[in-house]
Parts: sequence; structure tokens; C-alpha cells
Amino acid sequence: MFSQYLQAEDFLNYLRFEKRYSRHTLISYKNDLEQFLSFLALSFDSPSLQDISAAMVRTWLAGLKENNLTAKSINRKISTLKSFFKFLIREGLIETTPMSIINAPKINKRLPVYVEEKDLQTLFQYVEFPDDWKGRTEKLILQLFYITGIRISELINLKQNQLDVSYNHIKVLGKGNKERIIPVNKEMINALVSYISSKPAGTSENIFVNEKGKPLYARQVYNLVQKNLALVTTVKKKSPHVLRHSFATHLTNNGADLNAVKELLGHSSLAATQVYTHNSIEKLREVYKKAHPKA
Repeated sequence: MFSQYLQAEDFLNYLRFEKRYSRHTLISYKNDLEQFLSFLALSFDSPSLQDISAAMVRTWLAGLKENNLTAKSINRKISTLKSFFKFLIREGLIETTPMSIINAPKINKRLPVYVEEKDLQTLFQYVEFPDDWKGRTEKLILQLFYITGIRISELINLKQNQLDVSYNHIKVLGKGNKERIIPVNKEMINALVSYISSKPAGTSENIFVNEKGKPLYARQVYNLVQKNLALVTTVKKKSPHVLRHSFATHLTNNGADLNAVKELLGHSSLAATQVYTHNSIEKLREVYKKAHPKA
């Protein structure tokens, strides 16, 4: 068991330093591996890496399903194990992987939840934000989420030098430390410049800070988004990622090229972006039903 933990640690270091995975992703991989290795210790007396079989993996996965773990979570754990055993083959520690005959459960695709355009217009035009540092911060964060579609991790880590005033865009460091450029309208650029110039002296290089000049935490940002979206929409999920979905959905609804939306979102493949076309189709279906006499 001890040697397995060492190999798991080597694998996590590989993901951290070579693949440059985010802290959140590393924590997920670490938890998945620890759960699997603990299961092997309890159920199979810690077999060697070479002796781990597909049957053992299936037994673990069956237990997860019996405990009502979602197909999405099980698929993530399968992905973790596939990457781990692939790493072990690369290191010459095993010759074959038990994951080659493991099938992932099917996931029922759900359309991304998004906020209607009219509701976001209400948020930015009619909701009054407090005329203080906290109010200015909240309004700018909400606007930037919707205008750029960036992830919460990208926003809280956004530095002042990532704002390009000359070309009206921001440089975002996304998953896997991949940089992408997102255009921003002049009004938003001016608002950010004004905000940065008002920050207390000697504060963090992060664009968004609290009243004391300290960087914001993800939970703080999540809570402020949830609070403000609750004022204008009844969608169940009210999170920064819903604003990202709204950004992408509104772009596709208004005819944006799907490849351009892919680049703006920082997706690695077009398949991840294509889900937003389904929202566009649903929108067209609604219009058809309301407008056509034979619908």
C-alpha cells in the first residue's frame, strides 16, 4: 500500500508540474485515488500495481453506484484511474492497464442553465448597487462574468497586467495555463481602469479586491452572484457558471460562429461548445410555437 501511495504522489506531481492542472482538479484526482487505494486495502489486501485487475475496478465502481453516486461522478473517477494507469505504463511500472475494458456509464445530457437576456438587462439597468467599494466590486464582477464568460477561478486570479487598454481586451489564463484573449467593450475597460485606480495603495495585483485590498475568495464571489441573480431570475442555479452559460447561449442565439464561441470560452474541443446550440434550437422551437398558426 505504501508504494502505491508513493506512485500516486508521483502521478499527482506529474499533473501539477507537467500537465499544470488546477488546484481544484488536483484535489479531485487525489481524492479519487485515495478512495480507490483505500478500497483495495480493505477488500483485496492491497494488491501490487501489476495485480490490480478490471474485476477489482468494477467491484469498486459497483459499490459507488450502490451508494447512489451520480454517473457523472463515477465517470470522473474512471477518468482519474485511466490517467493514473496510463502514467504507470509510461513510467514502466506496469505493462497493461485494467481500464481498457472498463465502460463508463451513460450520462443524460442536460441543457446548460442560463439567465434570459431581459433579466440580465434588468440586473444591470435597474438594480441599485450600494455606492461604496463593495457595491462597485459586485457590479463590475457581475458585468465581467457576463461580458466575457470567464470562469470564477479566472476572474479571482485576474491581474492588472492582464488588462490591455490599448486593444480593449483581457488576457485570461485558463485551464492547463492556456492563455486566451477576450475582447471587452470600451465602457467595461474604462470602468475597470477607474476601479483599479481607486484601489488602496499597496494592495494586491489582483484586479478585484475587498475593502482592505485583499484578493477575493471563490466563495465570496459565488455568494454575491447568487444574491444578485436571485433579484432578477427564478432559475434554480444562480452561480458564476450560469453567467458563463448565459454568455455562450446569448452569443449562439444571436448567430455567433460556434468556433468563435469555443475560443472565447477556452474550450479544448468543439464538442464541449456544441451543447449551446441545443439551447438555440429550443429557443427557435418556442418562437415557432408562438408564431406559426399550425404549430
